[in-house]
Amino acid sequence: MTKHSSTSSGSGPFPELCVFDLDACFWDQEMYTLSHIPQQTHVVRGELMGRGEGVVGVMSGRERISLHEGSLLALQAHHDGEYPGMKVCFASSADTPLAEKIGRAALKLLEVVPGTTVWDLVVERDWNGVDVNQIGRQPPLSANKSATHFPILREVTKIRYDKMLFFDDCIWGDHCGQVERACKERDSGRGVVTVRTPYGLRVEEWHAGLGKYAKLFQE
Repeated sequence: MTKHSSTSSGSGPFPELCVFDLDACFWDQEMYTLSHIPQQTHVVRGELMGRGEGVVGVMSGRERISLHEGSLLALQAHHDGEYPGMKVCFASSADTPLAEKIGRAALKLLEVVPGTTVWDLVVERDWNGVDVNQIGRQPPLSANKSATHFPILREVTKIRYDKMLFFDDCIWGDHCGQVERACKERDSGRGVVTVRTPYGLRVEEWHAGLGKYAKLFQE
């Protein structure tokens, strides 16, 4: 991976909650196509975008799960405290209970910087060990993130919709459009700021998302 600067995202304001879809957005695989839950013995080590050697991939059978560059850059900058007041979580409509288990296992193995996994950063640090992530489509979740994932996130995090930024590939459905239309605050009329990532979260889309959020709140 090439080392990228995270400084072009501006000076904010930054969202209070950044929400990532997982499959084909945060990382490069679709969990429903995989059949093996990754274990510690299945990690792939390599260079973490200029931060040293760490876990850059995990194997599910013969398939490798890796973060997209924009995802890794975003979490490395978040790890470094570049986005004051922001927390991170995931909203994924993983198709099956197995897909959900594979996804959670991958989060606990893939590293942001050497020695710190995605789970360490997002769950242990941001939420003091509480798993607020909404992953799957088994009840009370569904395939419609605007009807289940985001209302639950609004309730458990106590963060307003108009303080959220959401990235989703939207390949199998327009989750961004659905969330934009349905998840709004009554007093402000504003809702979740969304960014579509049909090719996975690239560096330019991460910066564009932060810029889009900041522009709305500077108007």
